[in-house]
Amino acid sequence: MLILFKGYYKKLASSFLNKKYLQMSLPQLSPELLDQRPDLLPGHTQLLALPERIIQFGTGVLLRGLPDFFVNKANQQGIFNGRIVVVKSTSTGGTDAFSEQKNIFSHSIRGIQDGEQIDEIVINTAISRTLAAAESWEQILECARNPDIKIAISNTTEVGIQLVDDDLLASPPKSFPGKLTAYLYERYKTFSGSAESGMVIVPTELIVGNGTKLREIVLEQAERHNLGKAFTEWLEFNNHFCNSLVDRIVPGKPDSATIAELSERQGFRDDLLIVSEVYSLWAIEGDEKVTSALSFAPADKGVVIAPNIDLFRELKLRLLNGTHTLASGLSYLHGENTVREAMENPETASYISDVMLKELAPAIPYELELSVAEDFGGKVLDRFRNPFIRHQLIDITVQYTAKMKMRNVPTLLNHYKNSNTAPEQFAKGFAAFLQFMKPVLHKDGGFYGERNGELYSIRCDSAAYFDEKWKNAASPLDLAHQVLSDAELWGADLTLLPGFEDAVKEHIIVSQTA
Repeated sequence: MLILFKGYYKKLASSFLNKKYLQMSLPQLSPELLDQRPDLLPGHTQLLALPERIIQFGTGVLLRGLPDFFVNKANQQGIFNGRIVVVKSTSTGGTDAFSEQKNIFSHSIRGIQDGEQIDEIVINTAISRTLAAAESWEQILECARNPDIKIAISNTTEVGIQLVDDDLLASPPKSFPGKLTAYLYERYKTFSGSAESGMVIVPTELIVGNGTKLREIVLEQAERHNLGKAFTEWLEFNNHFCNSLVDRIVPGKPDSATIAELSERQGFRDDLLIVSEVYSLWAIEGDEKVTSALSFAPADKGVVIAPNIDLFRELKLRLLNGTHTLASGLSYLHGENTVREAMENPETASYISDVMLKELAPAIPYELELSVAEDFGGKVLDRFRNPFIRHQLIDITVQYTAKMKMRNVPTLLNHYKNSNTAPEQFAKGFAAFLQFMKPVLHKDGGFYGERNGELYSIRCDSAAYFDEKWKNAASPLDLAHQVLSDAELWGADLTLLPGFEDAVKEHIIVSQTA
């Protein structure tokens, strides 16, 4: 038996090494490869010659998998006809994949759409240059002097849109808003504050009101640096800072097996390869001027420009994020580790569908047709079933309490505006949340729960609160009452909702006796 196992692992290792060797022996994606293999991207010469029309702060996979995807698609359709200058916040200190591949990369799009499995590869030529801010600040300011570059995009993480004590004369300023302010000031001076030189600025950082917040910080930086009333007025009246919402799962660097598989299939090596789900949404708040400037939008229905994008935010927050929150602890304690595993188990899959479509969708605290919510929910379920994405349930439970409060409690309260009947599936998910938040070990500053004899980390700022509540509660039912009645924690006393406390307790009893 031991000899058989040795033979198996030897064969497995040999297979892996052969795939690795094959991958390394393949040609690297580059303009030269496209010249040699025009079948990979017909018309690539014209696409690579398009003028620069966008400056983008950030090189992350979300930007490449969403905004850059839309721009590339529009270019291939002959709609937008413009490329992107990318600003990197850090320098690699030497050549990197962007320079080696002349900024060309491949994008594997995999998942479920309308019940059908999608698996396609797109070659993206939308990026013209990548410039490191620390080394190429003058070149970046030269872009501000280019009349054709009228759009700015960013994704510098939520922390990136912060007001800090910055120096706009530095090369470069240290913060993203500082860099943007200096960039806009250079543009203002170059074009003498003309109305036509104003820009459309679309941050994609995952905070509510990202455009509004960025605008406020830029105006504050302009005032702090005494850049003048005329510049402030130009900022306010000739530039459009658009709130936006992005929604697409674009994981980090694919694992080695995925890279090997896709490299063999494509026939080339790509060190910038990204993988994403099929679903995509970029909702942008803007008027007719914004719509005119963002002329790539018609290339894909995933780009939505509207005067108000609250509907899209509510749908995502209540149905996708809200369902994640209610189902993550329940599915994890049930034994599943990923969203996909939960969707492959009939019991948890049924729960996820029921809580989303039967309880959350009708109770969204926003005025909309139920059919709109149900249609969105159906797409979310397709996304949850994606066989190519491994979304860890334990990661969804990070800051579990804050997520439950923000994503789900408003929906629960709105449910009771229309009904005095407790939402059973919601109560079941809430009961699982309480049980997940039961620490059995406090070690090295962290709290740990237990599932089937194994510890898991409770990564939540309220972990200490629950540790104290569980220790002092006379029983799990007493714990439920104490937590539900904590109006300071939830913003409302949830025991006052008819039948909800009893429903939560009933699910705790069932789980305790199971």
